[in-house]
Amino acid sequence: MLRRAEFALVAVAAAVLLLVLTWFLAFHVASFHHVDLRILAGFTDLHRSRVDPIASVIAHLCNPKPFVYLGAAVVLVALVRRRFDVALVVGLILLGANVTTQLLKPLLAAPRSGLPGEITISAVSWPSGHATAAMSLALCSVLAAPARARPAVAAVGALFAIAVSYSFLTLGWHYPSDVLGGYLVASAWTLLGIAALLAVRRRAPAELGIEPSEHPPLTRTLRAPAGALLAAVASAALLFLARPHEVVTYAQAHRTFVIGAAAIAAMGFGLATGVMLALRR
Repeated sequence: MLRRAEFALVAVAAAVLLLVLTWFLAFHVASFHHVDLRILAGFTDLHRSRVDPIASVIAHLCNPKPFVYLGAAVVLVALVRRRFDVALVVGLILLGANVTTQLLKPLLAAPRSGLPGEITISAVSWPSGHATAAMSLALCSVLAAPARARPAVAAVGALFAIAVSYSFLTLGWHYPSDVLGGYLVASAWTLLGIAALLAVRRRAPAELGIEPSEHPPLTRTLRAPAGALLAAVASAALLFLARPHEVVTYAQAHRTFVIGAAAIAAMGFGLATGVMLALRR
C-alpha cells in the first residue's frame, strides 16, 4: 500500500509540473496563445440562438450553489457506503481543488489578447473555476463509487466535465488553456487524496473499496469509458450525416478547433479512467 501511495505522489508531482508548464505556455509563449485563440474561436463561432441557452444551462451546473449540492451528493454516497475516511477525503479534495483555483486566479492574473468583437475574457481566468469544479466532481465520484460501478461513473463523470467545459468555451468565458489548468488542479488534489488514503490504510486493500474480487477484468473495466467515447463519436457522426456540408465546411475553417476539442475530450476521459485504474489492486 505504501508503494502505491508513493506512485500516487509521483503522479501528483507530474500533475503540478504539467500545471506550471500549461501556465507558462499560456502566458509566455506567443505561438501557444495563438493556438489557444484559434481553438477558442472555433468554440465561440458555434454561437446560435438554439445553442446558447443549452450551453448556459450546462455551464451553470458548476456555479457555486449547484456545485455545493453536487459535491454534497458525492460525499453522501461515500457516507452511505460507510466509507467515512473516503467521505472526508472527497470533501477535502472538492474544497482544496476549488480554493486552490480561486487563489491562483488573482495570483497569476495577467491580461491576454482576446478575440475581436464583443467577447472579453477576464485577466483572472486561469485556471478555470468551472473546469476545476467539473473535473473534481467527476474524479471524486469515481473515488466514492463502489468498485463495480466505477467504470460507468468514470465515463459519465468525464462526459459531464467535458460538456461543462465545451459549454463555457462556446459562451466565451475562458480560454482552452484555462480548462487544462482546471483539470490539472483537480487531478493533483484527487491523486493527493488517494495517496493519503493509501498511506493511512496499511492494512487490507479492501478497506479502500478496491477488493480484487469485486473488480471485473481490466478489459471489461475499460468498456464503459470506451463506450462513452464511442457514443460521443457516434453523436458527431450523426451530426455529420444530418448536415454533412455544414460540418465539413466548419471543420475545414476551424481545423485547430477540432484538434483542441479532441484534446480536451481525451484529457477528460484519460483523467477519469486513470483515477479509476489507480484504485484497482
